[in-house]
Amino acid sequence: MKLGVIGCGKMGTALVQGAIRGGVVKSGEVLGVDSAAAARESFAKLTGAETTASIVDALEGSEVLLLCTKPQDVFSALGSCKLDSGAGKLMISIAAGVTLANLEKHTPANMRVVRTMPNTPALVGKGAAAYCMGSRCVAGDEDVVKALLGAVGMAVSVPEKLMDAVTGLSGSGPAYVYLIIEALADGGVRAGLPRADAMRLAAQTVSGAAEMVIQTGEHPAVLKDMVTSPGGTTIAGLSVLEEKNVRSALIEAVMMASRRSAELGKG
Repeated sequence: MKLGVIGCGKMGTALVQGAIRGGVVKSGEVLGVDSAAAARESFAKLTGAETTASIVDALEGSEVLLLCTKPQDVFSALGSCKLDSGAGKLMISIAAGVTLANLEKHTPANMRVVRTMPNTPALVGKGAAAYCMGSRCVAGDEDVVKALLGAVGMAVSVPEKLMDAVTGLSGSGPAYVYLIIEALADGGVRAGLPRADAMRLAAQTVSGAAEMVIQTGEHPAVLKDMVTSPGGTTIAGLSVLEEKNVRSALIEAVMMASRRSAELGKG
């Protein structure tokens, strides 16, 4: 499979690195496109792939395209190329808020389009992504999408109407978790731990708790109760979190980010 990557930033690079590690593509089958020389240089160094400043080169030399530009740059990127060169190809977009209808409107009539939302933990092979298939997609296209996204984590298929919710949850979610890790570490420091130890313990605690949810399949409330002894330390801490409305704040954060994704999609 010959893969063209429009946008050689961190996410495009991470997806290609994962695809190469997973044997989905070889570095010699990838062509990265970016107007910034520094981005092209970094992409080439990290993936071993060739790069170019020409979108047309990527369109003409690829079977599958990864559209990894910022949402506000999507249509200028598509408009700057000879769209006929993309005819018959599969294009996978990671642009937040940009709908399938808009992507299909700005591409050749027989270009198949997929909308995805990966997240930054893809950089370490722990991504969480969702995708929805466009109206022109054919048999086998979904397998390509799952292979690319699955190479850097997990991927789920959702109706497009839920993509803004995905953006608010897993797309923006790592930032919420980083804030939680930072706050837990600050709490450890306040309680007397050295900063480095507090940060390592906080990060590993979050990672381990997440892995417990994934591996056991238990509801988080069940796992929470396993740690919460009557009159013990954990319930004392949990009561503060409930008093401060941490649960409500996280819910509203997801909702606000979802609404912002919808706004971006409207231009």
